[in-house]
Amino acid sequence: MSNFSSSRRRFLITAGASAASSILLKGCLGNPPDSITGRTTAQTVAPAKIDPAQAPETTKVKLGYIPIVEAAPLIIAKEKGFFDKYGMTDVDVSKQANWGSMRDNTEIGSAGGGVDGGQYQMPMPHLITEGIITKGNKPVPMFLLAQLITHGNGIALANKHKGKGIGTKLDQSKALFTQLKGANTPFTAAHTFPQVNQDFWLRYWLAASGIDPDTDIKLLTVPAAQTVANMKTGTMDAFSTGDPWPYRIVKDQIGFLATLTAEMWRNHPEEYLAIRADWVDKNPKATKAVLKGIMDAQQWLDNFDNRQEAAQILAGRNYFNLPAEVLMSPFQGKYNMGDGRVIDDKKLATYYWKDEKGSVSYPYKSHDLWFITESVRWGFMPKEMLGKAKEIIDKVNREDIWKEAAKEMGVAADDIPSSTSRGVEEFFDGIKFDPEKPEEYLKSLKIKRVQI
Repeated sequence: MSNFSSSRRRFLITAGASAASSILLKGCLGNPPDSITGRTTAQTVAPAKIDPAQAPETTKVKLGYIPIVEAAPLIIAKEKGFFDKYGMTDVDVSKQANWGSMRDNTEIGSAGGGVDGGQYQMPMPHLITEGIITKGNKPVPMFLLAQLITHGNGIALANKHKGKGIGTKLDQSKALFTQLKGANTPFTAAHTFPQVNQDFWLRYWLAASGIDPDTDIKLLTVPAAQTVANMKTGTMDAFSTGDPWPYRIVKDQIGFLATLTAEMWRNHPEEYLAIRADWVDKNPKATKAVLKGIMDAQQWLDNFDNRQEAAQILAGRNYFNLPAEVLMSPFQGKYNMGDGRVIDDKKLATYYWKDEKGSVSYPYKSHDLWFITESVRWGFMPKEMLGKAKEIIDKVNREDIWKEAAKEMGVAADDIPSSTSRGVEEFFDGIKFDPEKPEEYLKSLKIKRVQI
């Protein structure tokens, strides 16, 4: 059996626990205006005068999301009327039970009762396009259109591990992991979906301190909205997921935050907007209209004066269904980590449009390459895929459509990147990723599943 097929089998075994217990959300849960604010799109943004040459071919699209802060641009674009502004007056923003449901609904498409696209962890659009995580390994071509957010994730630990030296670096607590493994009660960590970024954050965090995530601990898949309940049972040691769930664990006094992903990799790429290629090819103007609505929402979200309102919208029962206060502090870069450490730094807050390094919304191809390189590192993709990475990225990443939409909506030239690479990236352990030399990055890593 090929490495490629083996990866698919391992994926299905790991993902099955959450996907099998979930109902496939065909069409999912359409969301009316937020029940707390009573806000409607007509009360917020006046429709733009649409150039007939840019009028969308359709006003309808179905976009799936998971209730974490990465979804905010989709929800805000719907609630504040930014989709309507560009002629997309019938956008169905649909909550998904988990990432397995999001994948499945993407495969069947809106014609089959699923979705046309929406929010994705990376590199899900590439994995779906290549047929790595689809049923029967059937390729379903996707186009990646924008990055939705940077930061907004954390690794939360159970209270029983307070005071054991577990933080961003684990050098002082490595013996704990060895002890638990030796007692046949290995440290148990969960992410929301295997082989994508919230899995990668856990793996990088552990491996940077010499802890092998495949042999020294136990890894599980748990849907984001179930993380708090599972931590309360006492059977889980750690979770990697997006806000508001890590901070909710702290607020409920059942755990603490060991690290923010913003501390692990400043201004890191997070989740993305992607849409099925067949929908984009059929509706190129509507695609740009959707993008413009998202980009307007991202700019609105990056005005910190709007974040209290944003928290109220997202917290509503139709979306996250939790107290708005759980979102408010992280939105301002304020984190009570739950172990005596307090962070108050706006530079570590979530950003949707621009951060310290420039554009957040623009989908840099160099970031796609890191996710593919990391996939090769952990054996999720065969080594040969690294040689095909440019071809795969060029097929999936449609930064050209992002640029067209940005120019049409009058985005300042300085906010439109001139290069598809953000350059060399540096992680908390001093390791650097040069997108011109991905093999050198792999060589520098001590723990990996690939021989370079």
